[in-house]
Amino acid sequence: MRCSLVDQGFEKGACDVKVNDKVKRACEATLKRKSYWYRLIKSIHLSRPEDYLSIYQSGCNHSCLKCHSWYFTQVATGYWLSTAQIAEIAKEYEKSVTVKEPRKRATMWHATSLCRHCGSCVLVGKRGSLCPGKLSAEQIIWSPQGYGPARNIVAFTGGDIVCRAEFYAEAAEKIKEKTRLWVLIETNGYGLTPKNLDLLSAVDSFWLDIKAYNEEVYRKLCGTTNRWILKAPEWIIERGFVLEVCVLYIPDWVEIDQIKAIAKLIADIDEQIPLTILAYFPEYKMRVRSPNLMEMIQACLAVKDAGIKNVKLGNLGVFAKSDEDVNLLFGILGDEIL
Repeated sequence: MRCSLVDQGFEKGACDVKVNDKVKRACEATLKRKSYWYRLIKSIHLSRPEDYLSIYQSGCNHSCLKCHSWYFTQVATGYWLSTAQIAEIAKEYEKSVTVKEPRKRATMWHATSLCRHCGSCVLVGKRGSLCPGKLSAEQIIWSPQGYGPARNIVAFTGGDIVCRAEFYAEAAEKIKEKTRLWVLIETNGYGLTPKNLDLLSAVDSFWLDIKAYNEEVYRKLCGTTNRWILKAPEWIIERGFVLEVCVLYIPDWVEIDQIKAIAKLIADIDEQIPLTILAYFPEYKMRVRSPNLMEMIQACLAVKDAGIKNVKLGNLGVFAKSDEDVNLLFGILGDEIL
């Protein structure tokens, strides 16, 4: 396959993956065409804390130093599924849905407003201390990653080759033919060119992971440029998609200055776009320290100062190590920050 990004005038991604003792481009190793598009899938299950059906894909157009899914994104592994088969799995999942969200809430960001995933209401018949009180115990079910609801969303996650938008367009269309589920793509944004976004009209929402604002840092971190990734939020909103943004606090790499710059870029488009600041933890090739409690609080305040109205912090256990830390966090930012 020719590189679709190069054909559109963009730069090829950092998309080499291992295939046994060889190296191939991700789109060659993990995507193929027969009567339908087929994708190499690592696993599919109801994920937490997202509370939707997640399709974990092998292969990626980034080579991030801190990738937490490197063992299947940087290595071709899994089983082949066609878009028609994926739609049938989505149809089966729809039978277990316990919460029907409107399209504007087809995000990961909105999940924790419904449930904090403690399982207390099921296990001991009593709500946990942080429970939002929005759901009944009958809406809480078990999945491989714990307790929570099943929302009416199916998401493509893990490895990202949205640069081959034809697969995602066909998969979304077939899911919509079989179900009433919303279709979300978790993406680094590298494949979200204007042409590809136009092709993805059957998709409902994007979780855009902007890994750095500074291009030099981005290239060192991910192996690619971020030039059009920073333009993608505007392109996404112009086309009527739902958008949420994620940034990762990485000490000495992506700190408050870059996080605030990303937030300002988003706020200038729409200050209501939800944004999550995740705390980095060491993984794969990166071994720098994780951010501490005060750094995460300061990052959150900086994002709010940039104009973003809807902010949450993620990976609580990485930066809040004690009850005192949690109490301090809630005392400054409120418990809705999670």
